[in-house]
Amino acid sequence: MSTVAGLSVAGNYFAQPLLDLIGRNLHLSSSTAALVVTVAQVGYGLGLLLLVPLGDLLERRRLAVTLCALTAVFLTVTASAPNAAVLLTGTALTGLTSAAAQVITPFAATLAAPAERGRTVGTVMTGILLGILLARTAAGLLAELGGWRTVYWVNAALMLLMAVLLRLRLPSLRTPSGLRYPALLGSTLGLFAREPVLRWRAALGALAFAGFSVLWTAMAFLMSGPAYGWQESAIGLLGLVGAAGSLSASIAGRLADRGLVHRVTGATAVLLLGSWGLLAAGGAGGAWSLAALLAGVVVLDLAAQGLHVSNQNVVYGVRPEARNRLNSAYMTSYFAGGAAGSALTSVVWGAGGWDAVCVLGAGLAGAVVVVWVGERVWRRAGRPLTDGGAEGPPAAAPVAAGNPITRH
Repeated sequence: MSTVAGLSVAGNYFAQPLLDLIGRNLHLSSSTAALVVTVAQVGYGLGLLLLVPLGDLLERRRLAVTLCALTAVFLTVTASAPNAAVLLTGTALTGLTSAAAQVITPFAATLAAPAERGRTVGTVMTGILLGILLARTAAGLLAELGGWRTVYWVNAALMLLMAVLLRLRLPSLRTPSGLRYPALLGSTLGLFAREPVLRWRAALGALAFAGFSVLWTAMAFLMSGPAYGWQESAIGLLGLVGAAGSLSASIAGRLADRGLVHRVTGATAVLLLGSWGLLAAGGAGGAWSLAALLAGVVVLDLAAQGLHVSNQNVVYGVRPEARNRLNSAYMTSYFAGGAAGSALTSVVWGAGGWDAVCVLGAGLAGAVVVVWVGERVWRRAGRPLTDGGAEGPPAAAPVAAGNPITRH
């Protein structure tokens, strides 16, 4: 499940180290090329809003298999794009169906025993995070071998293989909500009104992922520019550096199982802010600047992923019977933040280069710290975390006698 989830989301990030190459090949401006990243995030956000809640309505294995197969089809559209319009269309549709990763994550949480839910979510999230980060490495290396289109063809073949493996290896699982699709979507949106903890965690996630997207959208322009002058394959290797931060997902999940989820949130929020000081020192070029840049990438990725996993563990504990809808609501906010960060980066880079990008990133990280402090004050004031009462221990095992979840 971790591997499938990682490959699903990878297609949304192949373009980041290739923006300069794609722009030259299709005769695009840098701002238009940057829209490829934004469109992918918007498509993914729509998939989270419109498709992920179906996990509370349809049989989950069939839904995951179908979305993986469609992702493979849309990757071929991107791979064969002759112009910007087809490229953006294929990217948007790939983003839409790659929301399969977020059908699989609550699927794994439902199958896991309550005491192991944090570790299980952390394991699947590690796959997603490695997919996001190593997508850049794979894209850079394959672009050197066969052009920027090669990585999309390869991922399309892998996604078809993953669809077959999911069908063979996953159990059938249905969690009937008793709602029709329009009511299901309305219920998803209504969770924001009914669940205060979802609002806090959605704000934290959106701001953190906006900063994450700011970094990785601007990175290709910085590293291919006069300060460093790197080729696409070398830029892609930066994903290996960022992948070190994915280790925090598993650690954060284990700490959540020990009841330390709120401490993880605070620590990662502060680290996120501190990372931008290192990143700002990395814009001048040269050995020392490169060392600061790489350190900043590791710290930012570690903090962003740890914060994300802690958010998901808190959100999944709110209403176990509605995990797909809760995940849809949280992740829609999360990737809306990412899309906003990518869009802002294309404007800010043109206006002030790397220094302006770092100011933007630090501002977003500062907002994360402010929201975390606000949530901490709110919890200490004795406010209930949900409309049903204060946060308690993990819910009872979801697949149990009398529970309206069926699998075989």
